[in-house]
Amino acid sequence: MAPKSSRPSVRLILSYVLDWIIIIAVAAAGGGLNSVTPNHRPFSLLDLDISFPLVTESISTITLVIVSLVAPAVIIFLVVAILVPGRNVTRNMNRSQVLRMKLWEFEKGWAGLALAVATAFFITQGAKNLFGKPRPDLLARCQPDLANIAAHVVGGYGQDISPRWVLVRSSICKNTDTSVVNDGFRSYPSGHSSFSWSGLLYLTLFLCSKFSIGIPYLPREPTASDSKSAPSQARAVLPLHVRDSGEETAKDDNDDGANILEGTSPSASSQPISIRTLAASPPVYLIVPAFLPIAVAVYISSTRYAQFYHHGFDILSGSLIGILTAWFAFRWYHLPLSRGQGWAWGSRSQSRAFGIGVGTGGYKEERGWNERGTRMSDLGTNRSRV
Repeated sequence: MAPKSSRPSVRLILSYVLDWIIIIAVAAAGGGLNSVTPNHRPFSLLDLDISFPLVTESISTITLVIVSLVAPAVIIFLVVAILVPGRNVTRNMNRSQVLRMKLWEFEKGWAGLALAVATAFFITQGAKNLFGKPRPDLLARCQPDLANIAAHVVGGYGQDISPRWVLVRSSICKNTDTSVVNDGFRSYPSGHSSFSWSGLLYLTLFLCSKFSIGIPYLPREPTASDSKSAPSQARAVLPLHVRDSGEETAKDDNDDGANILEGTSPSASSQPISIRTLAASPPVYLIVPAFLPIAVAVYISSTRYAQFYHHGFDILSGSLIGILTAWFAFRWYHLPLSRGQGWAWGSRSQSRAFGIGVGTGGYKEERGWNERGTRMSDLGTNRSRV
C-alpha cells in the first residue's frame, strides 16, 4: 500500500487559521472597548475610598504586556525547541517527525497563551465599561467643582448635615482631560490583575506540564509510567498528524511496559507492585519555575492596590478572571497535568475540521488528518478519548 501523504489538507489548515483569526478578533475587540466611554457611576465627594492621591504606576501597560505575554511566549518557544518531544519519544521517531511535533507543540503552546490573554482582556474591558466603578483616586482625577455642587446632585438625604453629603454625577469634574476622567471609572475589575494572571498562570501550567511538576497521584486507570515503558504504545502518544505521516517508527523490543500495565514486576510477574511505587514526588527545585510566574502575577496585582488604582475586590475579581481563562485555555489545547505526559491534544480530523453534527463522537477520528470522508461503520466508534 502506498504511504499516505504527510501533508495536512487545505481544509484542516484553514480551520486552524480561523482559530487564530477569532483569537486575534477577540483581542482587537477588547482593545476597541478601551476607546468606549464607560458608565460613570455617581459618587460622593465625602467618600474616603475614592479620595486617594493620583500616583504614577510602577507597572505600565507596556511593561505588563512584556512580562505577561511576550516573556511567556519566548519561554514557551525555548522550552519546545530544546525539550520537545523528549528522549524517550525521540528514539522512536525520525527527524521529520520530531520537527513536526516541535512545530505542533509550539503552535499549541502559543495558541493557548493567546486564547487565555485575549479572553481575559476582552472580558475585563467589557466589564470595566459596564460597571463604571470609580477608582480609589477618582477625586484627584476629577478635580470637582466644589463651588457649584447643587447643579450636579443625583440624590442623597444628607444636605441638612453638609451640602457635600450627596451623590453627584461626573459632570462636576473640572478636569478637561476626558481620557483621565473616563479611566477613573474603570476600577472594576482590575485589568493588570486579569492580564497578568491569564498569561503567567498559563505559563506555570505549561511548565508544569512539560517538566511533570505536580503532586504525586494514583492513576485512575492502568497506564504506562512513560513512553519508554510501553513501546507498544509509543505511537499512541504521538499526535495523529505525526503517526499517520507514512513513515515507520523504530521498534523497541523491551516488553517491560506490558508488565507495568498489568501491575506486575518485570522480573516476577506473579508479584504485584506495591502501591507506593506507582508515583514519586518531583525534585523540590522544580517548584521554582512553577511558582515564579505566579509570584510575578501576585506582585503585579499588589501594585494596583498599593498605588491606589483599584480596590481590593477589583483585584480579586480580575485575578479570578485571569485564573479561569488561563485554566480554560490550557485545557483547551493540552492534556491534563496528571495524565497527559506533557502533550498537547492532537489535531482535528480533516472531515471534522470545522464542526460535527449529532451522532458524531468528537473531532478526532482514527484516520488521521488527511483522510476524506467517514464510513458509516465508523459512526459511534471513533469517539474522542478526551
